[in-house]
Amino acid sequence: MQIETDIAALSNFIQSWQDTTEQNREVFIRLKSYLAQKDGVNLQFIERAGITYSLRASHAAQKDRELFVMVDVIEDTPRWLSVCFYNQMVTDPEEMGDFVPSGLLGEDALCFDIQEWDEKFISYLENRVDEAYKSAS
Repeated sequence: MQIETDIAALSNFIQSWQDTTEQNREVFIRLKSYLAQKDGVNLQFIERAGITYSLRASHAAQKDRELFVMVDVIEDTPRWLSVCFYNQMVTDPEEMGDFVPSGLLGEDALCFDIQEWDEKFISYLENRVDEAYKSAS
């Protein structure tokens, strides 16, 4: 794993994020760790303070796209997550996501909103991450 950003910025963001009963901070940390343990994955953290904080994962073998998943922290009370994939890179057998036309860097996306910790839903998302990772590699 390689982090293509100021590691301090990502670390500071996580450290300054006060977790709430929804545990979305913990969901973000879990997804970050899940992505970081995959071979050939590069992570990029992009801050748009007051709007979103994006963790973008790409695979070293990707040629046509900048990323395969984007985990956005949406600035709200409480913060929540939107996890988006290119629509063609994943399936959604349980129809838990939302199709978003031109929703990911101008391409059709499949996005999953996380309002609170839900182990089944997080595991479902990790399976989508695995699909996108395989497709990207």
